[in-house]
Amino acid sequence: MRNLWSGGQVISYVVAPKTGNHVDEQVAICGICHEQLDKPEMIDTTHWRCINDCMWSTVPAVQVISYRMLQALSDQEWAQDLLGMIYLDDETLEWAEGSSGDPSVHKDSNGAVLQSGDTVVLIKDLDVKGANFTAKRGTAVRRITLVSDNPEQIEGRVNDQHIVILTKYVKKSV
Repeated sequence: MRNLWSGGQVISYVVAPKTGNHVDEQVAICGICHEQLDKPEMIDTTHWRCINDCMWSTVPAVQVISYRMLQALSDQEWAQDLLGMIYLDDETLEWAEGSSGDPSVHKDSNGAVLQSGDTVVLIKDLDVKGANFTAKRGTAVRRITLVSDNPEQIEGRVNDQHIVILTKYVKKSV
């Protein structure tokens, strides 16, 4: 087990692999990190400033967590700066860009977990094939349903048409 954070209560956290090519690795993290790792909506940006030191670890599992959290915090200027500096070899980068948890979890463009019945907002104009219209950016799609065999797709109604939407083009509405 590798140490990601040395302050407070230490908890073991398993960093999930992207594919069968990687072995699960455990890292030691603090209780606050543990609570926030899989819940992007709860992230305390100040707490994660420790990534400035952790991202230089030679331990791939620590690098993966650092990269994933910097991606989740990419709306912060300091995190964007660190993303520009972090170096991961090709195999570790592939792991870091992979799923960090259950592969069937549907997430929006910001990493927020989507559930059936949620309301999402389109973040891009989308040409709807076969329906001859464009779903405009900012359109709310209410009561979505999740495509069970593809975590990158949801279904919803836009302009009274039932359509499939890629999750990377939506953000969860609060």
